[in-house]
Amino acid sequence: MNILGLSCYYHDSAAALLSDGRLVAAAQEERFSRIKNDEGFPRRAISFCLSRAGIEARDLDCVVFYEKPLVKFERILTTSLATFPGSRTSFSEAMVNWFDQKLWVKSHIQRELGIDPSRIMFVDHHVAHAASALFSSPFHDEDSALLTLDGVGEWTTTASGTGRNSRSAGCGSWIRLDREHRFPHSIGLLYSAFTAFLGFQVNEGEYKVMGMAPYGEPRYRDAILDRVVKVHGDGSFTLDMDYFEYHRSAERSFSRKLEGLLGEPRSPEAPFVTTMTDPGRASPSDPAVKSSQKYADIAASIQKVTEELILGLARKLREDTGARTLCMAGGVALNSVANGLVQREAGFDEVFIQPAAGDAGGALGAALYAWQVIFGKPGAFVMDDAYWGADYSDAEADGALRESGLPFEALEEDALVDRTVEAMLGGAVVGFHQGRFEWGPRALGNRSILADPRDAAMKDTINRKIKFREPFRPFAPVLAEDDAPLYFEGFDGSKLNYPARFMLTVHPWREEHADLAPAVNHMGTGRLQTVRREWNPRYSEVIRRFGEATGARVIVNTSFNLRGEPIVSSPSDAIRTFMASGIDYLAMGGFWVSK
Repeated sequence: MNILGLSCYYHDSAAALLSDGRLVAAAQEERFSRIKNDEGFPRRAISFCLSRAGIEARDLDCVVFYEKPLVKFERILTTSLATFPGSRTSFSEAMVNWFDQKLWVKSHIQRELGIDPSRIMFVDHHVAHAASALFSSPFHDEDSALLTLDGVGEWTTTASGTGRNSRSAGCGSWIRLDREHRFPHSIGLLYSAFTAFLGFQVNEGEYKVMGMAPYGEPRYRDAILDRVVKVHGDGSFTLDMDYFEYHRSAERSFSRKLEGLLGEPRSPEAPFVTTMTDPGRASPSDPAVKSSQKYADIAASIQKVTEELILGLARKLREDTGARTLCMAGGVALNSVANGLVQREAGFDEVFIQPAAGDAGGALGAALYAWQVIFGKPGAFVMDDAYWGADYSDAEADGALRESGLPFEALEEDALVDRTVEAMLGGAVVGFHQGRFEWGPRALGNRSILADPRDAAMKDTINRKIKFREPFRPFAPVLAEDDAPLYFEGFDGSKLNYPARFMLTVHPWREEHADLAPAVNHMGTGRLQTVRREWNPRYSEVIRRFGEATGARVIVNTSFNLRGEPIVSSPSDAIRTFMASGIDYLAMGGFWVSK
């Protein structure tokens, strides 16, 4: 049975294909269209998935969409009427979008794929999120706690409950989400409003807020909890909507009242410089430094509030369900600092987080829900790694390289690994392109930029000269899974620790290793990625040989892309990014590329 899951028309459009319950391929449309956060119909991603499986659209048994458009439309209408006339502009724009495409999802799928409408199904948004985590997890034949957190689906913004991932025929899988928060009360939209206040783009700049937060102190935490967010004794919360505009405006997410509480919003063009980002050069008396420090404090405050909200929900869920395991999804589940706290403090033995936790992951969840719940089939899949995208042959790489005119040479595997390590030891930055690209927003060694983490200046070099992004943005420390407890606190080597495989959790560096790798030590913490040889042999060998040469068994990893662009997919994408940036060398397939 072939089941295609789809998400589109909001952001992170994607497709995922199951064959007899096992994932064959999954990819976001942006990787092929080269449009960041592409929301359009994922025809290229669908084409890739079908090609990977060796089938055509007529071979699909069903297509499952990740939410219910009519229910979402009801929410848009109800909210717009409730906030009229303040919502008149956003209402007009919404009606144009909805009557142009969003109401007609079923007919669009039918037209694009030529599939019988009886084979098209719809799954609730947060059920799709929950299924994407539970039915990808290693937890099976026991009740798991479920927690989904995002901006908003149809009506739901946060949902919790339990589910079972059954591997046995006749012993059904199920999901029961029996507690929810509904729009407009949303952790995701709260965080996004502060993202906009801090001068970053909503649905894109939330990572920047998380990266900025360690440079500040949560001085505004009490003010936010006193006035903006009310937390109740059972872990639930409500927002004072007088501080927000997103429920009635498509252009503005926060109100003048929030400005009255926090002061003037940060300009997107404003430099960010503090005594911690530029020690020895930035003066505390400099107005620009004072301003930056205030915004860092606001970032720290909303991050702290968000952590407390998520941890409170997780602890209550543990108390109510008694479940040993927790599965998480939704865009807010990409908040890796909060995830680390949940792992360490919520009381669960094990936590699994869908690596494509946002809307893209809903495509996978919709397909898995159809297989295991609608059709009642036993679970057949565990997401041990995230390498589910397209790969490219050495012949394709060779053709792209010859067309580029760049100098390159073919190397055997051992020599290519050695050359990569030698370049890093010499202070060079290496683009690393191999195998299938990753599912989700993290580069995990197949579309990555690698470097030596022992020089603190490497962080600035990559941010300014290669990624062309804000200097405060952190990079991931990558290390062998067995070494994680050695370098990081709160990392229990006896547990599965799936979130660290997907770079979804932050842990404190152990004090004795705090100075080992300053380029990936972000104010005492690291959003680590752990690796095993069986998941990624070449990547793992680079880490091992670098450790043998230096005594530091950790390297820098960041995504292979420029600011504002999707992570590279094809050899041609990699070459364009290589030529447009300060990356020194490119290891691509079986080739070593210079400038």
